[in-house]
Amino acid sequence: MESQMLKEKVALITGASYGIGETIAKVFAEEGAKLVLTARHGEKLNAVIRDLSARGVEAVGVTADIRSAEDTKRVFDTVLQNYGTLDILINNAAIGEQKLIDDLDDEWFEHVIQTNLGGPVRYIREALKIFLPKNDGVIINISSVNGERPFCGAAYTASKGAINTLTKNIAMRLIHTNIRCNAVAPGATVTPAHLTNKAGEQPGGAQMLEYSKNFVYFPGPECEALDQAYACLYLASKMGKAVKGQVLQVCNGAFL
Repeated sequence: MESQMLKEKVALITGASYGIGETIAKVFAEEGAKLVLTARHGEKLNAVIRDLSARGVEAVGVTADIRSAEDTKRVFDTVLQNYGTLDILINNAAIGEQKLIDDLDDEWFEHVIQTNLGGPVRYIREALKIFLPKNDGVIINISSVNGERPFCGAAYTASKGAINTLTKNIAMRLIHTNIRCNAVAPGATVTPAHLTNKAGEQPGGAQMLEYSKNFVYFPGPECEALDQAYACLYLASKMGKAVKGQVLQVCNGAFL
């Protein structure tokens, strides 16, 4: 039997109740990781935890909003209480949206930025309290092709461009350590959120997608959530030990 690439590693994954986050959790579990999973919706998250536990995986779920400093502390307290350490942080939780800049009010902008950018900032700060003393750890931010090709909503694309820059900034800060920070930037990936977006049902509808057709070509096939999970596995395992400050775009060549 082949050795597991993440055996005995402790991984914290946000937004893990469905889609890419859930798939990352399952792939990491197969590779031997112990998991702490967060999401805002406890019912969906608990279903994922039950499924993993039935497979013999060590997994703990924490219902939490990444915008909340109090929830963030509670999540990391749970990590340490259950496992005593943390090895891998996956910042996956985010809000997708399609609001045009002229329809963007301050309240919505703050909501998106505090989720998509503020959440990762808070989680990275907490993770570094564990990573820096032991000089070891992995941070992976889930960005988007929208960080380079801003064809979704104004707040969403701004947040993903910022995540890319943040990823490089943190990697520069940690360059003389054994802690590495990278990002995975998914292209169109078949998940519930993506299907909602295609149907014009995300906040803002499909109006921005109509504008985007002037600038972006959408060839198939779309990616699967598993494609994004495998990219995370590469970066989290020893395969990615020399990769720092990179934004790995996984888009099936759709956004070259």
